[in-house]
Amino acid sequence: MQDKEKSYKSALKVNPGIDQPSSVNPVAVSRYKSRNMNLLKTEDFLQGILAGDKTILSKAITLIESSLPEHQLLAQELIGRCLPYSGNSIRIGITGVPGVGKSTLIESFGKYITGQGRRLAVLAIDPSSRRSKGSILGDKTRMEELAVDNNAYIRPSPSAGSLGGVARKTRETIVLCEAAGFNTVFIETVGVGQSETAVATMVDFFLLLMLPGAGDELQGIKRGIMEMADAVFVNKCDGDNIDAALRAARDIKNALQLYPLSESGWLPVANVCSSLTRTGMDKVWDTVQKYYELTTENGYFVSNRKQQSICIMYDSIFESLKNNFYQTKEIKKTIRLYEEKIVKNEISPYIAAQDLLSAYFEKNISDKVKD
Repeated sequence: MQDKEKSYKSALKVNPGIDQPSSVNPVAVSRYKSRNMNLLKTEDFLQGILAGDKTILSKAITLIESSLPEHQLLAQELIGRCLPYSGNSIRIGITGVPGVGKSTLIESFGKYITGQGRRLAVLAIDPSSRRSKGSILGDKTRMEELAVDNNAYIRPSPSAGSLGGVARKTRETIVLCEAAGFNTVFIETVGVGQSETAVATMVDFFLLLMLPGAGDELQGIKRGIMEMADAVFVNKCDGDNIDAALRAARDIKNALQLYPLSESGWLPVANVCSSLTRTGMDKVWDTVQKYYELTTENGYFVSNRKQQSICIMYDSIFESLKNNFYQTKEIKKTIRLYEEKIVKNEISPYIAAQDLLSAYFEKNISDKVKD
């Protein structure tokens, strides 16, 4: 009986499986590496941008946003070549509380501007997840008409955790867009807050959007953001919201009169508009035009641009130091050890930071001595 059981063979048979293919297609990788970005030289990028080629412009902006050292070298050279062709646009920053309708207003206002014969570049800053570090970058889906407008260019970029929701490379992107012939630039931020004033350091005109009927309007106004605003427009002034919007605009106008006059000599404007019905877009543009005329006559427009250039220098120093610090091999090795010590309460975070900075600066000094 036992022999029969030993000789018994089951009818069930499991065939060996096949090796699963790699999730990465080597052919696609080789094609990607040989794509035009790596083949294009600075001169090719420059000529494409000056010709208004949106594809080349998009590749150049991607190059700027790259953190690879070799890409950064090419990007900085390209920015330097584009600088003489930049500076001929009106830069408008647009911010507001989440849900105020920034994207809808940008499409309505953008279509009005392109209808005036101007060329518009929209730099939409998308919030990056603190967990996955990713961004949706779906602003084009909310600006369907503007996305297909030949005189408009929309570029969504991740905020990458930068202060105020302003992308780290937004300033460089503005230079490229101006060199490509866009004489109006919108910068849409991720939302309103005290740190959102960072956008004011890179634009000529700062537009703040507010909601009607959201409680006490003055309670929600932050002094820092209001002092930076050149105009406050209450959006969604349509349907049942008209009375509430007009009342909110009056309250905001009264509040703005209490602030001291800015260096530009401009008294901030408070008004209403509706992105949905596209009413009030002419008021927004008329306000921008009046601001431009005033600041051009009194010289503030040029002096403000110069001050922003100085600000760019300091920000670039900060970014370069930070990037160089984290890309140093010795720091990469040591920083993990300090993280473990901090978790085990063997060292305080402040002492760890000082030790790492000392090691970084000593390393740079020793490298210079060797050279």
